[in-house]
Amino acid sequence: MKLVTFDAGPDRALVGRLDADIVVELDVPSTRVFFEREGQVGETGRTFALTDVRLRAPTVPRKFFHTAGNFREHHDDLARVDWSHPVNKGIVFFQNVDAIIGPDEPIVYPANLTRELDYELELAVVIGKPGKFFSAEQAAEHIAGYLVFNDVTARDIQRREMESGVFSFSKAIDTFCPIGPYIVTSDEIDDPHDLDMELRVNGDVRQKSNTGRMSVSIPQLVAYHSPQIYSAGDLLTTGTIAGVAASTEDPFANYLKPGDVVEAEIEGLGILRNPVVSWRDAYGTDEPPAEQWV
Repeated sequence: MKLVTFDAGPDRALVGRLDADIVVELDVPSTRVFFEREGQVGETGRTFALTDVRLRAPTVPRKFFHTAGNFREHHDDLARVDWSHPVNKGIVFFQNVDAIIGPDEPIVYPANLTRELDYELELAVVIGKPGKFFSAEQAAEHIAGYLVFNDVTARDIQRREMESGVFSFSKAIDTFCPIGPYIVTSDEIDDPHDLDMELRVNGDVRQKSNTGRMSVSIPQLVAYHSPQIYSAGDLLTTGTIAGVAASTEDPFANYLKPGDVVEAEIEGLGILRNPVVSWRDAYGTDEPPAEQWV
């Protein structure tokens, strides 16, 4: 099943399942509640053509568990260009759920905060069953589905943060958390460790790999985070692949800028497309100054 959150005319944040080009409305207030009810929800009887609705972020979780450094190729790629700090497996932190945006929503470029805006294609796991302190062998019963995540990052801020060994602000700025375009339930994915991944900027391929190159498997990651306590609908990311702008020979030629369009794609999970816009284009005002104290 492909689960979506969508707007249809004056109705906002409806939940549905995607059946080819038709959205079938489900009688549930959010995808998070869908998972809390273990998918036991009815249909309202309303259907909509996909072209007549606006897809939103498919879910807003209570918690968003972030894993970095899980693809060795990403660390090696950055080490090749002498990135300031290693990005090895075992880096974990929380993502800011208020920064979440959905398909076709703009990533707002905060020029007073950063001049090094980067992309990171990742697979995100959707938790369907609450739990804590369980093993990798038990993890499958807690996994409800998957979606595409673009871990937008301000590299100049991240370098400062990594001096203390922790980074969060650089990835948690407003609009820096695109997810979507829908949740694909786990029964539709034969092997989440064998999905092709590709990210494009203005049609040019920047990242290309496969989920099979993870250092730590999805069940291991899900079990590892479980002492932090899962709620139904929580998200967990699995790390990015090689090819981020920071690892290229000329990063400033490849960092994101207003006017760019990013397409993040994972096999079987769809294409998450987001334009990058300036502050003025987004809000019609000059950008406020950024306070600096570090």
